[in-house]
Amino acid sequence: MTRWWQQLWRPVSEEQSPSSSHAEEDGLWQAVMQRLPILEGLDEPSLARLERRARHQLHDWKLTSAEPLDAVEALALATQAMLLLNGWPEAERWRDAGARVHEIMLPAQAVTREVEEIDDAGVVHIFQDTRAGETWYQGPVVISQEELAASGDWSGFNVVIHEFAHKLDMANATDADGFPPLRAGITPDEWHTTFTAVWDDLNARLERGEITPIDEYAASHPAECFAVCCEYFFTAPDTLEVAYPELYALLERFFCQSTLKRSVPH
Repeated sequence: MTRWWQQLWRPVSEEQSPSSSHAEEDGLWQAVMQRLPILEGLDEPSLARLERRARHQLHDWKLTSAEPLDAVEALALATQAMLLLNGWPEAERWRDAGARVHEIMLPAQAVTREVEEIDDAGVVHIFQDTRAGETWYQGPVVISQEELAASGDWSGFNVVIHEFAHKLDMANATDADGFPPLRAGITPDEWHTTFTAVWDDLNARLERGEITPIDEYAASHPAECFAVCCEYFFTAPDTLEVAYPELYALLERFFCQSTLKRSVPH
């Protein structure tokens, strides 16, 4: 069976991969740091660990691209994915069964496809759904190059962090459900209670016609709530901490990182 994405891609060539020469590697990493404002404030050991892990991970991944992807963008992609794990002594989570990543597919633009949904009354609704990225259990991660280029600053949006948060989520189940494997010291009850409070608040605000303090997409599904909150934790932690301080504190413990201390205020 040919899946929809198999009609769109070609493998990234060797010429599109990061250079292996030491002089070019140093220049490449400097370009990546300039490309990614969200790395600001990381100390030297953290940056060195992140660079090492990102280069190693990028070497393991197959990048399949509709348009050429240059070396800076390729390493920036891996760097943002590995940023989620940079506070952990181990960085093997992307090799866990559910979170295993073999391939990253990079369309030029967001993918639009036809979706069918059945409501509570049994009525079938057909609509066009446009997504900047998608993730499958033990399958590829799809990230549009357009949205990849827009990721990496302190805006609260980051498609790489969003999609890899789903992969992290899937390390615990075949479907993303907002409940990733928890680190020591965080109980399932604490995780559930904290995220449920955020979920309930977002949906209550939407029912009242209010603007939500974080992207309302977080209220569409528990998995999206986790992924969106991860985006805010790494790219707009001040916004997340003001809106949901208990959740920010929980993610700080979960990721073993204090992003608020180095963020650019909104």
